[in-house]
Amino acid sequence: MSDEIVLQRTAAAPKASTFPTEIIDLPSKGHFYPAGSPLSSGRIELKLMTAKEEDILISPNLLKKGLAIDKLLESLIIDKNIKIGDLLLGDKNALIFAVRRLAYGDAYGPVEIQCPKCTAKSKETIDLSQLKEKEFDETQYEPGTNVFEFVLPTSKATVQFKLLTDSDEKIIEKDNAALSKLNRVSSSEITTRLKRQIVSVNGETDPVKVKGFVDNMPSRDSLALRQHIRSITPDIDANFNFTCADCGQEEKVGVPMTVQFFWPDAGV
Repeated sequence: MSDEIVLQRTAAAPKASTFPTEIIDLPSKGHFYPAGSPLSSGRIELKLMTAKEEDILISPNLLKKGLAIDKLLESLIIDKNIKIGDLLLGDKNALIFAVRRLAYGDAYGPVEIQCPKCTAKSKETIDLSQLKEKEFDETQYEPGTNVFEFVLPTSKATVQFKLLTDSDEKIIEKDNAALSKLNRVSSSEITTRLKRQIVSVNGETDPVKVKGFVDNMPSRDSLALRQHIRSITPDIDANFNFTCADCGQEEKVGVPMTVQFFWPDAGV
């Protein structure tokens, strides 16, 4: 079922932290992590952000390397056995939104939004507490296993795939950056992601053969697989209800991740 992201207050463990903490429920409910993983509980305890963590957010070195958010989460997570790289992407997204709400409240803005219909721009303040988790029924899947099967509609090939973790995402970003230097005309985003996500094709697990299959996958199969993966991926639905003041268009719009998200006094 679809639930609001839960921020549950709990007393801090005396030996773990001298600060108040919060328990965050993960969208995955811990369902796809191995039984021995600290993430399999489906909950993460965070200490509340302090000036120390704000220093992390403005560190020029960490910002330049794109590590500020990861270092922030590492500092806030109570259980140091939890590794950021092991988090499913949807769970990490939920943590980022939770940290922001706990640190600076639910009001985010004003931020500039462009109407998808008339392209007029307006300033909006978004209530982050209204964001919900995507609908997700974990009972349909085997617990502790991050492997799924899908029959492609055109080729009829049976592929097995996994949900991506933060570590996977970083490898994809690195691979895409390297490929973009070799070919500045076209993008490899779709194929690079699928090559990382698909673990077997018709039982064949050889990475070279899987990559060759992806390169020659019919576009209808690629689209169907990507849509299926999105439909079963536990995540926060980072869209809010937007009404254009100019043309009256009403629709869901993605929350823009501007500098104000973690720096509310940065202005727009």
